[in-house]
Amino acid sequence: MIKQLVPGEFCLNECRCCCKFSQEKSIWSPALLNEEIEGLLKNNIPPSILSENKKIRLIAFPQKSCDLPSHVGTIFICPFLNPKDSKCKIYTLRPFECQIYPFLINRRKEKIFLAVDLGCAFIKKNLDSQEFKEYVRYLEEFFNNTTEIARLKNNPQLIQAYDEASDLLELKV
Repeated sequence: MIKQLVPGEFCLNECRCCCKFSQEKSIWSPALLNEEIEGLLKNNIPPSILSENKKIRLIAFPQKSCDLPSHVGTIFICPFLNPKDSKCKIYTLRPFECQIYPFLINRRKEKIFLAVDLGCAFIKKNLDSQEFKEYVRYLEEFFNNTTEIARLKNNPQLIQAYDEASDLLELKV
């Protein structure tokens, strides 16, 4: 399990925006590692929640969300999100991308970067903090070991082109 930067209490009490999307086929929907797909299927998670590109298939939820544009009437949520309390139903099995969020693996042309979602309320408040800088160093070490480099190479679905993310450092993938 990856050490977390964003405290769960912050997410549940101050934000409650994660796992909610403005589009059904959002680039922000978590992609799954190959081994995570196998693990979810072994835990009786129906294959219908998986899209053809190894992402979690989002479901429509007719409620306005936190900071989504006002014209958005229907939002799309992760099927593992309990909309009543904003808690993850599979938290102990949550996908790798969920574990590292608000950090992302971002593609810019032929280069791969560790990036951060500046839309995250915790990141907005803590971007210049020492804690943030130390966590980025932790992730740099984490992603620059041979095991994680191999994981990214074996799971190219994790590497997306997030236009609205801020690149932090280049990864040697």
